[in-house]
Amino acid sequence: MATADRILDSAQALVQVRGYNGFSYADISAELSITKPSIHHHFPTKAALAEALIARYRERFAAARKEVDDDMAGARQRLVNYAGLYAETFADGGRICLCGVFAVDAESLPVEVRQATDGFFADQRQWVAGVLAEAGVPATRTGAAAEAYLAALEGALLLARAHGQPDGNDRDVVRSVAATLVDALL
Repeated sequence: MATADRILDSAQALVQVRGYNGFSYADISAELSITKPSIHHHFPTKAALAEALIARYRERFAAARKEVDDDMAGARQRLVNYAGLYAETFADGGRICLCGVFAVDAESLPVEVRQATDGFFADQRQWVAGVLAEAGVPATRTGAAAEAYLAALEGALLLARAHGQPDGNDRDVVRSVAATLVDALL
């Protein structure tokens, strides 16, 4: 695996557990047994590292959404399957959504990281709103309904984390919140 990818993997795990302000290049250096100048070679600033993390996360989420769409399930099931992406994130060591963490830290983030975070959520809102429209939700409600759905998923991750370390029951919080909201929306 390339050094830049190893750095991104380490940084992502740190951000998803500790937050943007809860890690440093020294943490990555210690974990990967590389020097801080080596990290700076690939990512000159913490903001550049965060932007690269978000770009990769957006790509991975887009690919995962495509898999959800490729299943050819109905709208309700696709929304529940989409929620499974969030549940899988939590199942990976109690992590929460990378961009959800960045959103929590928004006031302390560089502007370019906030903008990249907004871009991630715009992608998610657009997809969810499209699925809701396919399900017959009126166009005047799809935007707000998509916001509510995404807020519920992000909040479910926080609740699961508050419950303790990930186990089957905590992952179920995400899926049950999603299913309940989907039923209310559709």
